[in-house]
Amino acid sequence: MLNIEEIKAILPQRHPFLMVDRILELEPGKRALGLKHVTINEYYFPGHFPSYHVVPGVLIVESLAQVGAVAILTLPKNRGKNAVFVAIDGFRFRKLVRPGDTMTLEVVLKRTIGNIGKGAGRATVDGDLVAEGDLSFLITSLGAS
Repeated sequence: MLNIEEIKAILPQRHPFLMVDRILELEPGKRALGLKHVTINEYYFPGHFPSYHVVPGVLIVESLAQVGAVAILTLPKNRGKNAVFVAIDGFRFRKLVRPGDTMTLEVVLKRTIGNIGKGAGRATVDGDLVAEGDLSFLITSLGAS
């Protein structure tokens, strides 16, 4: 399990754009399972459906990407690097995510070739699927912490 300080040692994102609170399970280079606790204090709620707060789908995808980045950046050869999007494929959003929800975020890395990787992401709340799709990324030293 990784706490927020351990996650910050891997990812370059910081508040308000660090979108994962904890990593529960980690198999470097293969898989990661994380959590994002959604609170009413999220920076985007005042402007995103102010009378009916909903987490924007793009931020669910970003949360998954950050969990996937933890999985790939914990490989010894990738330490100190960054993972950036090169493609988002086949994402489907099944249910709304609202304040008070805790998203469970799982990314399974399907393959990596050189510095390009692809993974399958799934976000759930209370066991219900809220989003799923594929994420492709480039491992780079640009912008790394």
